[in-house]
Amino acid sequence: MTVIAFVFSVVVAALGVLGLVSPSKLLRLEEYSRRPPVRYVASAIRLLMGAALFFAAPASRAPGVLHALGVFIFVAGLVTLFFGPERFRRLVDWWSAHGPAVARIWAALALVLGVYLAYTLVP
Repeated sequence: MTVIAFVFSVVVAALGVLGLVSPSKLLRLEEYSRRPPVRYVASAIRLLMGAALFFAAPASRAPGVLHALGVFIFVAGLVTLFFGPERFRRLVDWWSAHGPAVARIWAALALVLGVYLAYTLVP
């Protein structure tokens, strides 16, 4: 599970870099995720990432943090399953309406989180 969690951490960091460099491309990726099949895949990825972080936590440098993040991300995956398309559209529209500066702030947070998670998972 540590390897899976590490790969997810690198992907989160890479999405953060993408959002910093080109917020519009990150927004297009979010808009693509509005489609129901893609939304369900995103939910499954969140469930897997949450479980991977939770089970990789004991061997990490920050087991308490990874346990908590694993549970949080797993619950976010469950919530994504029950988010209706209209609610999801409103969330993405709200996020995109705030412009590239806000997108870059979220992207920077994703980059920091991804790097932190990768650091905690490497022995």
